[in-house]
Amino acid sequence: MNQAEKNAEIVRRGYAAFNAADMKTLTTLFDEHATWHTPGQNPIAGDHKGRESVFAQFSRYGSLTGGTFKAKLLHVLKDDDGVVVGVHHNSAERNGKRLEVDCCIVFQFKNGLVIEAREHYYDLHAWDAFWA
Repeated sequence: MNQAEKNAEIVRRGYAAFNAADMKTLTTLFDEHATWHTPGQNPIAGDHKGRESVFAQFSRYGSLTGGTFKAKLLHVLKDDDGVVVGVHHNSAERNGKRLEVDCCIVFQFKNGLVIEAREHYYDLHAWDAFWA
């Protein structure tokens, strides 16, 4: 298995761990200095620096939705430059609102660990409206 395939497998494992709230596994996949970017004009948008800050963002997704937030992985795209894109569908419920939006996350890797991730929403307006 080449490095691109290993990185893609890390993304698959990461989605499974995220949806299971398996922080132990996620800790083995993210560099301690990893960064995460969540776009939008809403209370959870912004940049998160460091694994603990990234994991605090993940916790917000769950806690603010009563544990209903899920990211169903649809596709994994990889290249030989250390980039993997996970395409997924987000669903959640919050304050009488229902979220159903597609997203992709561009993951950067170094030494077999996620060092950066940037979320990109197909319908950013729907994402913002859900969290408003």
